[in-house]
Amino acid sequence: MNRLFAVVNVLSKMVLIFGLTMLIPLALAEWNDDGARSVFEESILITLGCGVVMWLATYHYKRELQTRDGFLLVVLVWSVLPVFAMLPLLFYLPELNLSMAYFEAVSGLTASGGTVLSGLDHLPLSINLWRGEIIWLGGMGLIVLAVAILPLLGVGGRQLMNAEIPGPMKENKLTPRIAETAKGLWTIYASLTLICAITYKWAGMNWFDAVMHAFTTLGLGGFSSHDASYGYWDSPLIEAIAIVFMLIAGINFATHFLVWRGKSLIAYRYDSEVGWYLIIVLGSCIALAMYLWVVDIYTDPLTALRYAAFNIVSVATTTGYSNTDYNLWPMFMPLWMLFLSGFCTSSGSTGGGIKMIRARILYQQVYREMITIMHPNAVIPAKLGRSIIASRVILAVLIFLFVYSASIVIMTLILTLSGLNFITAFSAVVACINNLGPGLGEVGPANTYASLTDFQTWVCSFAMLLGRLEFFTLLVIFTPAFWRK
Repeated sequence: MNRLFAVVNVLSKMVLIFGLTMLIPLALAEWNDDGARSVFEESILITLGCGVVMWLATYHYKRELQTRDGFLLVVLVWSVLPVFAMLPLLFYLPELNLSMAYFEAVSGLTASGGTVLSGLDHLPLSINLWRGEIIWLGGMGLIVLAVAILPLLGVGGRQLMNAEIPGPMKENKLTPRIAETAKGLWTIYASLTLICAITYKWAGMNWFDAVMHAFTTLGLGGFSSHDASYGYWDSPLIEAIAIVFMLIAGINFATHFLVWRGKSLIAYRYDSEVGWYLIIVLGSCIALAMYLWVVDIYTDPLTALRYAAFNIVSVATTTGYSNTDYNLWPMFMPLWMLFLSGFCTSSGSTGGGIKMIRARILYQQVYREMITIMHPNAVIPAKLGRSIIASRVILAVLIFLFVYSASIVIMTLILTLSGLNFITAFSAVVACINNLGPGLGEVGPANTYASLTDFQTWVCSFAMLLGRLEFFTLLVIFTPAFWRK
């Protein structure tokens, strides 16, 4: 219990910090007089009140966190903070029940972008800004934010970063101090968000939409302030800007940091994921645009390229924007896009899925096995660039893929058993586990998750948390060994 109290003590500070982030939409509600001021005032009071109570109750249990404590803290942060994030939605929209409000909050903080809301154009600006803000905060990870302000928390940062940052290569440090690493990553993240917002404004958005969509573009979350998403503007220029920044956000932010620190683009060349990521995503855009043109979905090849590129990049980077209902395209295309969402983004990006680095390692292992079958005595090391991949990393990736696949199968069966048709159930699970947002069928880009039952909504919420925490961070706390001394 002492371990749990020590973790809750740190969690209380995270809750307090999170409560302060609500001051931004509160200020907008006050300035714009949009009717949501009291909603945010109540939410802030409840969040800060709970944070203070938790801190006082566990004050005498403060200590340096151990590795296992880091895993527990990460799970608690990502499962508890949505409870507070949903309060403004729950208070302002009485038609939302608990499961729907929690789903919306989890979708935001995990940067998934699936929504149960409709009538977004008529929501107060402050409510929509809050939806965008939680995606932005969750995109890079609130744990990384906490490590960036390490002196306030008074806990070690290495174990938290190892539990939070995705990908098999977690031990690489960008700076000698972990706090400096986190600050550097957030500096790059915030700077790119600012540039994105200014560019959106230049392209024709108003300042509110520019900031809100910059939050969700860099967070790869996909929430919009309009039901039609990017179809609201029907602007090729705005869509092109979104494509560029979604592609940037899908690259490892550590690589962006090295480029910024070294004042050279050479880091992109040596990143083992960037080349394959761009080739696969952009190659899919060209190939599927030609397919749409050939089958006469669009009679103009440039129009086909416009719609194919925007939606493919959006889905492949697990953002979830749309400028048309791609559910109406030939089924091959949405399924291919769903497949891309499973592996395209880089480790250390704000995207979801198994990440490109794991896909490359799996490809290397398949190639080795094929060569070994033909030449049993051959020694073929698996490599990423010039580095040889350790056997333990390959084994970890294979185990990860098994858990990933098994999770999709099990939760698809559960949703199918609960009454969903297969396409909707399968795509909803894949979209949630990959933190993509919209799926196909009843949860396609022209629909929302509001049609799901409460049970189905909770399954999807769990799937988003499972995918965001990369399975083992969440599953490990359910093992008896985790709780033994």
